[in-house]
Amino acid sequence: MNITEIFFSLQGESTFSGLPCIFIRLAECNLRCTYCDTPHSLHTGTAYSLKQILELTESNPCRLAEVTGGEPMLQPEAIDLMQLLLDKGYTVLLETNGSLPLKAVPASVHIITDVKLPGSGQAESFLEENLSCLQPGKDEIKFVCTDKADFDYAVAFIRKHDLIRHTLLFSAVTDRLEPALLADWILHSGLPLRLNLQLHKLLNIS
Repeated sequence: MNITEIFFSLQGESTFSGLPCIFIRLAECNLRCTYCDTPHSLHTGTAYSLKQILELTESNPCRLAEVTGGEPMLQPEAIDLMQLLLDKGYTVLLETNGSLPLKAVPASVHIITDVKLPGSGQAESFLEENLSCLQPGKDEIKFVCTDKADFDYAVAFIRKHDLIRHTLLFSAVTDRLEPALLADWILHSGLPLRLNLQLHKLLNIS
């Protein structure tokens, strides 16, 4: 597999925020978001076998693992990797940009998918058929906002697709939107939206 890095840190986002987690960052991405915070993952990384990945993962004192990127779903072997981790007893998270089919993802994997907003420069990239793959109460949908127009776009998307039963994560792009302002919009929306601060950035860790 094409890997950018494998590291052990605290989970910085989602409902798993704050938990120790092993991150398996796959290389390459099919999108180019204006605010990408992992540009080192956009291109070719280093080749690892599934066995090597598992050995590195198991060297850490943790049973929570996230497969992230880049965009993991660009690599077909990502499915085999997630299933292998599940078989080894890991709780597995998949962080994806939502632009590629998710129907092959093992049912026990916790999917955390972005819906790209206009400020990303990649609006309309989300594959709406993926909504049928998401399980309320388990999988999570993330909206990364740069401004009020992004927030309004996200709310309209949620209403259009009746996503209220899902876990809905709202993040503010660093240096573009104050989290307190996003929090105020959430409070006035009347919707069960969750403010999703990036804990790893607040702590200045990987």
